[in-house]
Amino acid sequence: MSNNTPSDTSSKKLAAGICAILLGALGIHKFILGYTTEGLIMLLVSVLTCGFGGLIMSIIGLVEGIIYLTKTDEEFVTAYIVNKKGWF
Repeated sequence: MSNNTPSDTSSKKLAAGICAILLGALGIHKFILGYTTEGLIMLLVSVLTCGFGGLIMSIIGLVEGIIYLTKTDEEFVTAYIVNKKGWF
């Protein structure tokens, strides 16, 4: 299984959820969860489109943040830590 403690995964869930809602266009929440490729995609789309793509990325971040925060700790660990589900 995972070697993360329950408090570590709970704090990671909370940090990723809040960052996704507030800074979703920059993909910071993806970096918190260890998804470097997905985080770079979100960051580069936001930067290289001069912010126009950031609108779409911020909506994606908002949706992902809500999903992160509404899942139980067990569902979060299973989906995003163990199975490495990158998107939604």
